[in-house]
Amino acid sequence: MQIAAIIAGIVVIAGILLDAFETVVLPRRVTRTHRLTAWFYRNTWVPWTRAAQRIESAARREAFLGYFGPLSLILLLILWAFGLIFGFALLQYGAGEHLQLSNEPLTFGAVLYHSGETFFTLGYGDITPVSSLARALAVLEAGMGFGFLGVVIGYLPTIYSAFSRREIEISLLDARAGSPPTAAELLIRFGNCPQQAVLDRILKDWEHWAAEVLESHLSYPVLSFFRSQHNNQSWLGALTTILDASALLMTGVDGINDEQARLTFAMARHAVVDLAQVMRAQYDSHAEDRLTPADLNRLRAALGEEDLHLKDGAEPKEKLAQLRSLYEPYAIALARRLFINLPPWIHAEKRKDNWQGGPWDRLIQAQGLGRVQRMDEHF
Repeated sequence: MQIAAIIAGIVVIAGILLDAFETVVLPRRVTRTHRLTAWFYRNTWVPWTRAAQRIESAARREAFLGYFGPLSLILLLILWAFGLIFGFALLQYGAGEHLQLSNEPLTFGAVLYHSGETFFTLGYGDITPVSSLARALAVLEAGMGFGFLGVVIGYLPTIYSAFSRREIEISLLDARAGSPPTAAELLIRFGNCPQQAVLDRILKDWEHWAAEVLESHLSYPVLSFFRSQHNNQSWLGALTTILDASALLMTGVDGINDEQARLTFAMARHAVVDLAQVMRAQYDSHAEDRLTPADLNRLRAALGEEDLHLKDGAEPKEKLAQLRSLYEPYAIALARRLFINLPPWIHAEKRKDNWQGGPWDRLIQAQGLGRVQRMDEHF
């Protein structure tokens, strides 16, 4: 029994430490199938989304989903802490010798309590290790408790720093491509600038953003669950919009060089493919077509009104379909996995950007109309 407890304790502690190392410290994707963190997110995200589906209000549903990312971080840290406490309790129970002040029989529950107070360095002294091995285990566990505290202090700011950097560009996209962003709106607003350098600079910024998202979300996959501040914004929606716009430019728009679009497309496609694998997104062969022939005709007409002429004919259509096949299945699979709505290629009707709205707008407009009416009556 004691040998079994020692072996089990070593396995539990080693498994927790390896999982924490791969999640927090190792800056690359982990392909190992059996991981505690992967198991944790598989068994918490699915029931969370099922509960979200019962919420009728879209705004409340999105707010509920937004709690998962930060809350899962806290729960994962608690799971690691409890695992280490339980593992050391097994070691202490199997190999250590202890004295209890009340001289009561030393049960596993008491040893588990002693492991907890040692891990958090409380040191009440009601249970005392007496053998050399038990004292060594107590010192080792106390040191690991300090190390765990250091991980928490360093891990959370890193996560929120990466999240903040990601959201800055998403917020900037609001005035550049609409809310939610679309490829048509981005090209309409910047495709006909007198200098193409303006559009190229935007695409170059998003090339760097896609590279940073790939690096940060591979190192810290939990960031994929963090939602944006506005319900009609998301990192996946922004990434898909940039891929859509780049694909249109690579298909051919008269008067626009597609060199930067090719670089941006390559980086953004790399990000969406790798992150779909990390999130274990499942391919859906029956997914709805994001760009129907009718939408494509509306897109051509909208671009044409701004003197942007998308190349027509069988070859450009085939090229656009081939480019879409390189990323859309992954984006759609990620959207289903993360419960995110992908933006359309073009809005059915004109919409306000997020920056154009506000909670007092109707009241201010009503007051303004009232002032105008009173002035008319006065004169």
